[in-house]
Amino acid sequence: MNKHILKIAALIILALSLQACSNLKDKDKTRGWSANKIYQEAKAKLNSSDYEGAIKLYETLEARYPLGHFAQQAQLETAYAYYKYDEPDTALDAIDRFMRMNPRAKNIDYALYLRGLVNFTRGNGFLDRFFPRSIADLDNVRQKEAFHDFTNLLTRYPNSKYAGDAQMRLQHLRNALAESEVNVGKYYMERGAYLAAFNRAEYTIKHYQNAPAVIDALKLKIQAARKLGKNDLAESSLRVLQSNYPKYAPRK
Repeated sequence: MNKHILKIAALIILALSLQACSNLKDKDKTRGWSANKIYQEAKAKLNSSDYEGAIKLYETLEARYPLGHFAQQAQLETAYAYYKYDEPDTALDAIDRFMRMNPRAKNIDYALYLRGLVNFTRGNGFLDRFFPRSIADLDNVRQKEAFHDFTNLLTRYPNSKYAGDAQMRLQHLRNALAESEVNVGKYYMERGAYLAAFNRAEYTIKHYQNAPAVIDALKLKIQAARKLGKNDLAESSLRVLQSNYPKYAPRK
């Protein structure tokens, strides 16, 4: 009796497996497609915001035709699709892989720009669409990564067509990172960690020149120096503030 049941079960499993294989073959509409055909279909899905569908086709293209122009382009467009699909980690992995495999590709400048873009927008979650925060309150590590990416792009490819946008984002990041450093410095100041506050202020002034937050950094440095008993440093910082930003210098 048990053997009879086992045989029936085995036959059912076999039938289901064969049916599943048949269904998979039926669903693989790309069988026999050329690299160009797969690429064009993937591009169409990407343009219509079907990012998941585009990713699947790009990965099929690279697996089936690993060499050539279409595979190289698919790698980069897969990264963009993952970025738009809100998968930043996978997007960054895809970009880094593209740059490792194609160090002399003509669109490396775009890869660097896209890397900066992924890091620049990272941290803008669902709630931020309805309750926007200042960029200075977002992931400081990713801001610094984006700053590095855009700086790298402008250093290596100053004439890139992405340079203008990268420059604007870089300025935005510089201001945000400066503001973030000052906010941390103020936090230390409120808790009596005057040396830490002083160091944060000094770092901001040194690394983020011309950012609006430098004014607050100078004020913070003056306050912290006085609390530390470093009156000479406080006075020299006050003179810098009065010389460069007389409108914001404290009145005597």
